[in-house]
Amino acid sequence: MPEPTLNYLLCPDASGGHRMAYWQWGDPQSSHVVVCLHGLTRQGRDFDTLAQALCSQATAPIRVICPDVAGRGQSDWLKDPMGYQIPAYAADMLAMLAHLRPTKLDWVGTSMGGVIGMILAGQPDLPLPVPVRKLVLNDVGPVMQWQALQRIGQYLGHTGKFASLQEAADALWATSSSFGPHSPAQWLALSEPMVKPMPQCPGFLTLRYDPGIAVPFRSATPESVAQGEAMLWQLYDNIKAATLLVRGAQSDLLTLETARAMTQRGPRARLRQFEGIGHAPTFVADDQVQAVISFLLP
Repeated sequence: MPEPTLNYLLCPDASGGHRMAYWQWGDPQSSHVVVCLHGLTRQGRDFDTLAQALCSQATAPIRVICPDVAGRGQSDWLKDPMGYQIPAYAADMLAMLAHLRPTKLDWVGTSMGGVIGMILAGQPDLPLPVPVRKLVLNDVGPVMQWQALQRIGQYLGHTGKFASLQEAADALWATSSSFGPHSPAQWLALSEPMVKPMPQCPGFLTLRYDPGIAVPFRSATPESVAQGEAMLWQLYDNIKAATLLVRGAQSDLLTLETARAMTQRGPRARLRQFEGIGHAPTFVADDQVQAVISFLLP
């Protein structure tokens, strides 16, 4: 299996800056860039299967970029945990795109990554090198169910201590079984980039994200989430990019009612649902991969 190259970009922040990592697949000279951005606690290697398929099935050179959002994966942890918020992540993506200089830009965003995609595609005055051409929103929309956010908050920040990769994978499955059916090998492959050695406990592993990302998340209230919905609907209604909405049919974060509303307003997203899956599809199964590829590639 080919491996991506790991790259770093220095991004500004109030504490003097941080390094953001991103994984690059495909032709490093291609100006057709597909950005794949992960969910809240995840990292860029989540998209290995999709990225490889995009590169192998594209009829013209393509570059797939899979960032590790600050505090996750190979990226730096922030000095101030209150910096772990969506506007700051969007600013990092703008810095990355200014560095990459695409002339054709597509965006695939899972959950948090989809919210950031809506921000970039829904604000025409942002300094993007080129507008987002095609947008894939994976199990996320302007309305996010408060109960689902509470469920996520119950495990967020608990990075654990594991004696083996398999033990870590089992623990991840306990909080992520809504991702849908995976073979043991598939789940182990998704889990391996999620862990790192614990320097203070030789022989043990822990999850590869800063527990501090939970600090601003836990400050959310039903009222603040409701206020955010109005802003996200405004962004969504401004999107000009062709949009594919992917939904797990059993999702507790994105309701069918919201998904259907997204097909009727703004970019009038094309809806594709997958049975037996909640929040959120992982783009490992062939049918999920092909749904994205048939949308993105001519």
